Amino acid sequence: MGQQSLRLPWARAPLALLALLVLRGAASTAPNFVLVLADDLGFGDLGSYGHPSSATPHLDRMASRGLRFTDFYSSSSVCSPSRAALLTGRFQMRSGVYPGVFSPGSRGGLPLSEVTIAEVLKAVGYATAMVGKWHLGLGMNGSFLPVHQGFDHFLGVPYSHDQHTHYPQFASQEYTGQSRRGPFGDALAEFDGSVGQLLQALQENGLTNTTLVFFTSDNGPSTLRMARGGSSGLLKCGKGTTYEGGMREPAVAYWPGRITPGVTHDLASTLDILPTLTALAGAALPKVALDGYDLSPVLFGSGKSPRQTMFFYPPSADPLHGPFAVRFGKYKAHYFTQGSLHSDTTPDEACHGLTPLTPHLPPLLFDLESDPAENYDLLQSGAGPELLQVLKEIQLHKVLFEQRMEFGESQIRKGRDPALQPCCVPNCTPKPSCCHCS
Repeated sequence: MGQQSLRLPWARAPLALLALLVLRGAASTAPNFVLVLADDLGFGDLGSYGHPSSATPHLDRMASRGLRFTDFYSSSSVCSPSRAALLTGRFQMRSGVYPGVFSPGSRGGLPLSEVTIAEVLKAVGYATAMVGKWHLGLGMNGSFLPVHQGFDHFLGVPYSHDQHTHYPQFASQEYTGQSRRGPFGDALAEFDGSVGQLLQALQENGLTNTTLVFFTSDNGPSTLRMARGGSSGLLKCGKGTTYEGGMREPAVAYWPGRITPGVTHDLASTLDILPTLTALAGAALPKVALDGYDLSPVLFGSGKSPRQTMFFYPPSADPLHGPFAVRFGKYKAHYFTQGSLHSDTTPDEACHGLTPLTPHLPPLLFDLESDPAENYDLLQSGAGPELLQVLKEIQLHKVLFEQRMEFGESQIRKGRDPALQPCCVPNCTPKPSCCHCS
């Protein structure tokens, strides 16, 4: 679309869109891409996904006029790893973004050797920008920030800013007290309002029919915060766990004139975003091991999703335990389960932080089509021939995948340096004690 000015609502609410990737084609035939990533938003938080009191008219309109996914997964149940996988199309272990997340003083970050969506598209002439929460490292002199990972522009914060739908929520005066859901609902309503401004900007610039807008969330809700932590709906547990509530997310693909409105139950993941955008842009895939697939057949109704499996790694992933769970078709097998502090306070003790790592042999097995809440282990009453065959197939997929999985050097374990923390007082010492903002 050339390099003409595109006026977007960044100045008014730059952080309400917690991660906004704008990727603009350089030729008139190249589509534009906008990726909107919410923070700690659960599967049950939007009106279009069943919440009775959420005020999300713009996202719901996108869902009704676009393609709404029911079985869409993040690669992780916490922030940094899930964002690394979205940007690279690779499980976070390959790039070393494990265990856990980056802190403000982390020495590590997403390795600059990793190829991001932005870098793939820049190679074919795209202009790129990232707005909002990064959470993939800061580094000395900002060496890990988006401008060093293929983005032309960056407006945002390097770590969790603990506002909007991430606890503790914040909403501007215009939205405070306007939702029936309290502070979480107010923040969500402002998020939705920012999406509305974005869609309006695309329309005013004549870009609606040439732009794919894709919306999803980085991981499930922090139920530790109770009503201020979001909702996973009918799914089990939330953030920090490998149950469905931790990693199954709302997702909508919106492209008027190109994507037929509807609902898909096909399996898909944030890992698939890079291969999909690469194919739509006519770009070349990175020459590295990828874990994603091109979802074009699903988006345009020409076929089924090429993804048949999903592997669920905990935040503290390691090669010894491998994936805690595997989904194959409609079945999901749990080889290990563990609670998380992020999923405390729910009535289900399986979610809680004090619930220890528990191996399962044979694994717990659930039919997610009839039991998405993972309540009824199919093997409790014994396994017939059909289920035994399912278990064999899942185990085969698991073994083959683990043979291909290579864990990169952990960037999280590189430790912390207080001097690396972002500071609102330029050139002060000693950090971080001198970084008191007025």
